Amino acid sequence: MKKQLREWGIFLAIGLFLYFTGLYTDVAALAQRAILSTGLITADTELEDPEKADFNFTLQTLDGQMVKLEDFKGKVIFLNLWATWCPPCIAEMPGIQDLYDKIDNEDIVFVMLSMDNSAEKPKKFIDKKEYTFPVYLPASRVPDVFRSPSIPTTYVISKDGKIVSKKVGMANYDTKAFRNFLNKQASKVSK
Repeated sequence: MKKQLREWGIFLAIGLFLYFTGLYTDVAALAQRAILSTGLITADTELEDPEKADFNFTLQTLDGQMVKLEDFKGKVIFLNLWATWCPPCIAEMPGIQDLYDKIDNEDIVFVMLSMDNSAEKPKKFIDKKEYTFPVYLPASRVPDVFRSPSIPTTYVISKDGKIVSKKVGMANYDTKAFRNFLNKQASKVSK
């Protein structure tokens, strides 16, 4: 019994150390990144019943400029909701950056929507990790169609304004199948 208590005490001490030093998020994200590297969790493609996206939404860049989601209408939109305090969000980011680097199509735009309360944390995080994809904050109420019970959540909006893919939870987006899916969406003629 003493041995079990000691083992649990050590485990608890490590957990508390990671939590109070602020390393918990990084360590948890690293473990989840290892899970993503197995290829077991991949991005969803093609919803059976796509719903209409709501473009009545204003975004703010990390340097304070206002952008309307409507400005991207007619393009394929990769919309990812994330936050700096979310380990699964951080775990999937290297794959999203790789996807962003490999997509060479002006008809596909990335909207990395930080759910942090201010621009300071995501800006510091993005700069530290040297990510180059565009990051925004909500500057108006997030439309109901983009509300999710948890983050990360990723939506792909087609050129004709329908949500054709939705993934709640982390995934590996840097796969040939997902790149083909995005490019196929971009090649479709919008109605």
